[in-house]
This record gives sequence, C-alpha cells and structure tokens, in this order.
Amino acid sequence: MKTPQRHALAIAIATLYSGTGMTAEAPTAPSTSLPTDTTAAVPLIVAQARSAPVEPPTLPPQRLDTVQVTGRRLDAARNALLPETGSTIYRFDQRDIQALPFGEATPLNQVLLQAPGVVQDSYGQLHVRGDHSNLQYRINGVVIPEAISGFGQAIDTRFAEQINVLTGALPAQYGYRTAGIIDIRTRGTGFQNGGSVYGLGGSRGHGEGSVDVGGTLDGWTGFATGSFLRDNVGIENPTSARDAIHDTTKQQKAFGYLSRIIDADSRVSFIVGSSNNKFQIPNVPDQQQSFAIDGDPSIDSSKFDARQNEKNQFQIVSYQASPTDKVDYQVSVFRRYTDVAYQPDPLGDLLFNGVGAQILRKNTTYGVQGDASFRLTDQHTLRSGVFAQRERYTADNSSTVFTADDDGNQTSTTPFTVDDSTRITGVTYGLYLQDEWRPSDPLTVNFGVRFDHVDTVVNEKQWSPRIGLTYDVRRDTRVHVGYSRYFTPPATEKIDTTSVANFLGTTNALPSDADTSVKSERSHYLDVGVSHQLTPEITLGLDGYYRKVKHLQDEGQFGNALIFSDFNYEQGRIRGFELSAAYKRDNLSLYLNASRTKAEGKTVETGQFNFEQDELDYIASHYVHLDHEQKWTGSAGAAYQLGGTRVAADLLYGSGLRSGFANTEHLPSYTQVNLSATQTLTAPLVGKFEGRVAIINLFDRSFELRDGTGIGVGAPQYGPRRGFYGGLTKFF
Repeated sequence: MKTPQRHALAIAIATLYSGTGMTAEAPTAPSTSLPTDTTAAVPLIVAQARSAPVEPPTLPPQRLDTVQVTGRRLDAARNALLPETGSTIYRFDQRDIQALPFGEATPLNQVLLQAPGVVQDSYGQLHVRGDHSNLQYRINGVVIPEAISGFGQAIDTRFAEQINVLTGALPAQYGYRTAGIIDIRTRGTGFQNGGSVYGLGGSRGHGEGSVDVGGTLDGWTGFATGSFLRDNVGIENPTSARDAIHDTTKQQKAFGYLSRIIDADSRVSFIVGSSNNKFQIPNVPDQQQSFAIDGDPSIDSSKFDARQNEKNQFQIVSYQASPTDKVDYQVSVFRRYTDVAYQPDPLGDLLFNGVGAQILRKNTTYGVQGDASFRLTDQHTLRSGVFAQRERYTADNSSTVFTADDDGNQTSTTPFTVDDSTRITGVTYGLYLQDEWRPSDPLTVNFGVRFDHVDTVVNEKQWSPRIGLTYDVRRDTRVHVGYSRYFTPPATEKIDTTSVANFLGTTNALPSDADTSVKSERSHYLDVGVSHQLTPEITLGLDGYYRKVKHLQDEGQFGNALIFSDFNYEQGRIRGFELSAAYKRDNLSLYLNASRTKAEGKTVETGQFNFEQDELDYIASHYVHLDHEQKWTGSAGAAYQLGGTRVAADLLYGSGLRSGFANTEHLPSYTQVNLSATQTLTAPLVGKFEGRVAIINLFDRSFELRDGTGIGVGAPQYGPRRGFYGGLTKFF
C-alpha cells in the first residue's frame, strides 16, 4: 500500500477521535414498488427521495478486497438485529445531510427537525410526537447513556453515514426513552483512504473548522474527526435584538472509530467520542433589581457574567459475530461521563433573583448490551437481548441566599451560603424476547415482550408487551399497525434533589409539603399508518398515533440555573397525525411534512414546589396543554443538482409553543426559510474542493420560541435572525 495511505490510517488509529468527511456511495432511488423490508414505508421513501445525489470527491483509488465485502455482510447482519416492524422510520443519508445549509456541519438537532413530528424548542431541545425530549441515541445499534440536559449537542453529525429516526409503536428491543430512537450508523466500511479539511464562517462571529482522516489497512478500518466552533449566539437570544448580549459559545467535539475484521464471521470495533461546550448566559438589559445587600451596591443587568460548561465523553467496545448463517449477535460494553457546571454572576444573581447558586451535576455510567437474532425457519426469526447499566450521580449545589419571612420577603441584607448536595448510585436492567413471523409474503407480524427494572431514586419495574405488523395491500400500498406498552424511568440527572428543609426561611424557600420524588411513566401507545406510491415520482403517507399515560413525565427550568428538572402529571393523553409527501425526478427532489399534535396532562403529583398554588389547583381539575405542545408543525425542502452545482432550500413552520397561565395560551406562528448552494471545482495544484454558501432565515423574520411564561419556562427565547455564511472543504 502506498505510504500516504499508511499515514492516513496511522493518524486515524493514533487519535481515535471522530468521523470522516468523505461522502458515501449514493443509494439507489426508490422504485415504483414499496421496499421489501418490514419498515413503515412512507418516511423511508420520503427521506431517500428528497435530495439529489452529491458528487463524491476524487480520492486515491483503492482495491476493494474480500475483507471489505465481509464488512458489508457484517453490516447487513448488524441491521438484522434491529427490526422496525410496526414502527415509523425516517432515514437521512449523506445526500439529505449535504442538502442542508451547513452540510455535515449541521448540528444534529437541526438535521432531525426535517423529520415529521419533530418540534424545536429553546436551548436546542427537540420534542417528538408531543413528548418532552425522551429521546434515545444509539450508535451502530448500541445505546448511548443520556447526557445531562444543556444547551449544546453532545453528538456530532460529521461521523454519520446514515441517521434513522424511529417513532411510534416500537419493537421490544427498544426501551426506556421511546418518543424517538435516533440510530446513527457510522462511516466505517468500503470508503477510500483520505480525509478532508473544512472551514465555515459568517454572521455574528460564527467560525468553525474540522479535520477528518480515515483509511483501511490489513483488516483494520479507522477514521477520526475533530471540530471547533465559536459563535456570538450560543444560546437563543432572550431579546428580539439582532445581536445578543454576553452570548458567546466555544465548542469542541471529537469522535473516533476503529474496527478489525477478525475472520469472515466476526469483528471487533471501538468507538470514542467527546464534547466540551462552553456558554455565556445571555443578558437582558434594563431589568429591575429585586433584593438589597449590605453596602447597597448596584449592577447593570446587561453586565452579568453567568456561564455554563458542559462535558460529555463516551466509549464503546463491541464484538459482533455470525457463527452460522442462521445466528447473528453483538455484545457491547460502554461507559459515559457527563457533567454540567453552572457558574452564576455572584452579585447579579443574588440581587435580581434572591439566590446565587453554583451548581455541578455529573453522572458516570457503565453498562453492557447484548442482542441476538436466530432464524428458526423461513417464517420465524427469533430475537432476544439484555441491557444493564450502573450509574453514579452527584449534584453539588452551593447557594447564596438571604433570610426571608413566610411570604418570601427579604428580612436581612446579609447573605449566607446553603450547601445542598446529593449522591445517588443506581442500576437499570432489562431483557426482551420477540418473534418476527411472516405467515405470507405480504404480511409480517412482530410480537414480543420486555421486562425492565430500575433502582435509582425509584425502585420500579414493568412487563411490556409489544406487537406490530405490516401488510402490503398491493405493490404500491402498505399499511402498518402497532401497539406498545412503555415504561419510562426518570432520568437520574434530571431529578430535582433539592432539600425542602435546607431552604426554609430563605429567599429560595420551597413549600414544606412538596413531593420531591419522581415516578416512572407508564403508557399504552397505538400507531397506525399507510403509505402509497402514487406515481414513480410521488410518494404519500399518513400516520396517526394515540398514547394514554399514567404518571406523565415532564420537565422544566425552575431554578435560576439553566438546568432542567423532572416532575409528574398524574394522567396524560397525547394524540396526533403526520402527513408526508416526496417527489423525485431526474436531478430535482422535493419533500413536505406536516403534523398535528395535542398533548395534555392533569394533576401535578410530584415536584409541586415548582408551581404556584393557583396553578396547581387549576391543573388538578383540568387537562392542560403541555408546555412543549405545538399544534401544527411543518418542514419542507427542495434540492437540484446540475453537474458539480447543487442548490437547496428548506423551510420550518411552527404554530407556536404553549405559554401563559397553566399553558392556556400559545405563541404566534413562525416560518423560517434557509437557502444554500455548493460548487465542486478542480484547480491546478489545489486539486478538488467544494465551496458552500448559505443564508439562514432568508426573510429575517423575528419570532419567539418562548416568551418566559408557561409551566417550567425560563427566560424568553428568540429564533435566529438572518445570517450569511461561506465555507470551503478541501479533500485529500
């Protein structure tokens, strides 16, 4: 092998940090008949059909030997471990990602917003089908323990070969976080040795860059990528001004993948990733001071210097094997460390909020996951698996407060400090068994059951039956139906462990009769959908769902630190439907998604100290809209490819999140349009490179995601103003 190729692989193995910038082989366009797999077809076809293929860069030629072919076969075997029968799936491949304004530099949450039923919120949060977050992230099928909620994205888009979004009635192997499964398939087989260097700059001090490299050598495949970003709008602006005050962010991410083909039937792989995101907390000018302190100092609210730092690290080791043509299995061990540190403005938070809280939340998780598939007959495929994790959670809270009377009025101008720290150790484990039965060619039935047990701040368990089926009414029409019983334990790092007794008689006092525990959510989920290939170019789909919930989990930002805490409604009900359409012909592709959601809860049964009494009374006698409910949500896009030139546009629409007393109101609707264009060129001495220009919020519409009112809502949050960006990618 040539020396440059050896050098590329050596860098990948040595650094073991994140993804490759090389484009994958473009998948074939959808045929006039529905796919032969058991997935719900509409979102699958919409995602495949919606953008034109990207011309791959010219890279050094490489012999494709039998090791790489074996890798592809093992990839297919890995996919066989994860059926999607009865659920709804939406796929993003490299073509879809490259058609977005920033291409593979697009934050992961912005990619997911193009899927049906995904609602954007402040702080980069996503809500799927009326749930508050409740998303599970997987890399190559392995669960990544969730990070503590913050502002930044812990997982990068750059290393993804394909991103699958599963919703609806999920099969038995999916547990715990079930509103949506974000399954990221990494690049790792069949790519050529090389890499790329990328840079992008633009409005409001935006600057980012990345380097990636990868290669294959003697059965080893590896790639690594690292990126850096700086922007003067790190968190959504709390005012409608074009520029935010004190809102700079600096973010660093890295990812690495290394895989070894042991023989024709097995391989071992290693995955590592990390992120370190730093944020200034944006300020709102001209606020009025509410508290006094010795010496009567004053401070301008536009001069606050509160900050937050978020760190995430994860490591995975997996062994995959297919010892016979009827058996496939994968066993993985993983570790994740995550922390969020909030540093207040020592004087500003105290004078304006009555409490200055320095908070550190951190969680270390170790676990193992195993999945196996057994093809018993041509009609039956049996699947089973286990999952277990142990976590150590720490919450350190050092709060500076004043003494206060029973009504919360300040009685002293001398502050003092209250330490309120917590340590939690807990375990979670589950197992499942299911059978995929094909009684006839058009019909597939997947039925099974899983058992889960959690012992952290709660000690609860549940058996959860699941059943899903797909039926091909004819070659161009498919129906899917699914039912799932779900068990969702509270995320340990989102449990508010505040001690009521510690803050009695202070300006941070909580009701003494508050229930600070959180319960696991239990729900029944029904999903029904149909997809239809109207013409060879047009695909249509309709999907409806209903969920009845006991101990409905929600979360909000209740303290002055921008960290979320869980609470429960006694009852909940969520329903809605999604429409999707796609058109593809020659070099033009279009897509359109629309969804309607209604999500309600009744009677707050835990975390009552976060609410005013009149609000608690109202919620006890009324079903109220959840704060993250958005009645109508839409996304659309178009892409056109002509030679080395691609132009694309995408649109996001929202009818407005909830606001006001007990979420009885909602914010105005908004529409955001983005444009982008890329050009691939070859120049003497420089070689092949790609230029990119993008415009975010083309019409400069100012809109609020949040107005500071509603249950668990903090400061107002505005969407991005118009921005212009330009970037360059050099392949080598």
